[in-house]
Amino acid sequence: MMSERAWDEEYDVVVAGSGGGALTGAYTAAREGLSVLVVESTEYFGGTTAYSGGGLWLPGNAALRRAGDDDRPQDARAYYRAVVGERTPRALQDAYLDNGPRLIDYLESDDAFEFRKYPWPDYYGSAPKARGDGRHIMAPSMPAARLGSLRERLRPPLPSDRGEVPLPDELIGGQSLLGRLLLALSRRDGVTMRTAARCEGLLGDGVAVQGALVSTGQGRRRIGARRGVLIASGGFERNQGLRDRYGVPGAARDSMAPQGNQGAAIQAAIEFGADTDLMSEAWWSPGITHPDGRSTFSLWFTGGIFVDVHGERFVNESLPYDRIGRVVLDRLRDGDIRLPFWMVYDDRSGARPPVQSTSVPLGESSDYERAGLWHSAATLGGLADRIGVPGDRLAATVRGFNRMAESGVDTDFRRGEEPYDRFFTGDRSPLVPIEQPPFHAVAFGLSDLGTKGGLCTDPDARVLDVSGAPIQGLYAAGNSMAAVSGTAYPGGGNPIGSSMVFSHLAALHMAQRR
Repeated sequence: MMSERAWDEEYDVVVAGSGGGALTGAYTAAREGLSVLVVESTEYFGGTTAYSGGGLWLPGNAALRRAGDDDRPQDARAYYRAVVGERTPRALQDAYLDNGPRLIDYLESDDAFEFRKYPWPDYYGSAPKARGDGRHIMAPSMPAARLGSLRERLRPPLPSDRGEVPLPDELIGGQSLLGRLLLALSRRDGVTMRTAARCEGLLGDGVAVQGALVSTGQGRRRIGARRGVLIASGGFERNQGLRDRYGVPGAARDSMAPQGNQGAAIQAAIEFGADTDLMSEAWWSPGITHPDGRSTFSLWFTGGIFVDVHGERFVNESLPYDRIGRVVLDRLRDGDIRLPFWMVYDDRSGARPPVQSTSVPLGESSDYERAGLWHSAATLGGLADRIGVPGDRLAATVRGFNRMAESGVDTDFRRGEEPYDRFFTGDRSPLVPIEQPPFHAVAFGLSDLGTKGGLCTDPDARVLDVSGAPIQGLYAAGNSMAAVSGTAYPGGGNPIGSSMVFSHLAALHMAQRR
């Protein structure tokens, strides 16, 4: 064992990261009577959760039941198994499903927390036991003023952090979830929280982790962790070198995670002997491309079709974003599309793209036009010339699509047949004909919500070494942990929900350690 004199500071628990999962772990540890240090590498607390809708996919929880939800545990398990399959250990899947409701009970016993059902369809609507109204909850909005000085330490939402939108007076989605966690932590004794402090190494005797090496503006600090270190600092999506090393498609600039998600703590665990999985995977999305070159997570399409290099459709454009992203990846590998690819639409709502959520607000149309990202033409042939696809094929594609729109049945890609396809149209058909000139095209790239490959864990969130044995004193959750859902994205709120569950389990396990 390392001597206590080797430490600059010592706590029961060190938490690397400050997103929804990390703060849940810190809150649980503090509530269970442990002293906690939270280290966040950037100037703000909140991680990727601060940019998110803050949804949690946790079947069977109390908030769903209060709303009259009649979902059965065996049905939720059947759906999850059908979607995730055997890509991840069943024990890990069970830990997630079984402990989600328990986590909500635990949190809601503190008056800082409240959750409500927000209907959001499961992402594989044709899978067995999928629910059209979803298994999704959110924290209700809260006044930003309730946070007091903590508001200055909370990462702003994307439109404010990367755009020029003023900070809102009301916290919603991930902002509300984080606000409640920060308030709850502020009421607990024994909690220390630091920004501009990056976990860069793990310290121990080669068998057990006993502390962390933390880089600060005042130099490196050796922090002792009597019960353990929880790595919940996100993935490595903003580190292009690591993306290249592990074969993650796409570019770091197009990820929706904060710049601080560089994967330093994950690499520290690997150097300590941790095993990894899913390292080439991410939570994918099509992303509208902006004049600065970045493509940002986009959804809620009220029209348009995506076309490949042949001028032909290649996907159901109303699929959940991760499923579209995976089709894009497959077609990129086949050479049928290249980046950017194009959404084609007509003028029924004007020249602005029929995309209602772009994460970062759209700028002036002229900027996109000058950058060659938005094009218009009086004819489909003229539009095809501008975006570099065969005019005759684009015209034939649009004629065929318009016939399907008239009939209401997409015989090519079944657009409109799953609940999510109709979620943004009020259950109307999402097949909108392209017939009113001038015709338009907008450029799309491949975005992501973060990498999902990371450290292998057991059901208590203990990190496993390459032999499959737990590393004493080391835990992981969120995008720092190899995703329990494997290569699938079962429903909105799965990433944050699983991060919170496994961070909670990690803290409970540390509280039981002696």
